[in-house]
Amino acid sequence: MTQDTKISESLLAKRFRGYFPVVIDVETAGFNPRGDALLEIAAVLTTMDKDGWLLPSKTLHFNVAPFEGANLEPAALEFNGIDPHNPLRGAVSEYEALHEIFKVIRKEQKNHGCNRSIMVAHNAAFDMGFVNAAIERTGLKRTPFHPFASFDTATLAGLTLGQTVLAKACKTANIAFDNKAAHSALYDTEKTAELFCYMVNKWKALGGWPLQNSPD
Repeated sequence: MTQDTKISESLLAKRFRGYFPVVIDVETAGFNPRGDALLEIAAVLTTMDKDGWLLPSKTLHFNVAPFEGANLEPAALEFNGIDPHNPLRGAVSEYEALHEIFKVIRKEQKNHGCNRSIMVAHNAAFDMGFVNAAIERTGLKRTPFHPFASFDTATLAGLTLGQTVLAKACKTANIAFDNKAAHSALYDTEKTAELFCYMVNKWKALGGWPLQNSPD
């Protein structure tokens, strides 16, 4: 491990009180996390360079097969354009998707010297609700995420950019956004990650971080 790598890992661990930020987006077959199917999930991990700038890192993406007995709301499927029964989706079970994502997160969390991961999402309560419901259904015991704390980019964007809609917040931040590609978990997660890093780095560039005269 190089000295620069050690420095960047230490900076990331200190920046969010030992939390490792992971950007998540889900596509679903409705709004009820306990009854409606989870159909797609993507995660973008973060890293930090030696100068303290936050950057998107590894990307993970899975199409997910509806759990047994899951509800599929036609209006939701029409909105996101997902055909849950299309064999070309290559869908995996909730367990397989979450197990693989969590395995990579735990490794990167450890590599960056963080104690736990924290979910970053746009309107985070929605995504967290579906992820937590899937964790409960699958019986996964080793989840890297804090069970209820999160970073909501809709709230952060409202504060920093005056926008709460992902597409409008990205455009205000001069982040390219293709509305035709939206409502794909992979695309939305990548754009949310760009937006989150932009806001964190903007605060640093304006002199808001590191804090002056703050306790360690």
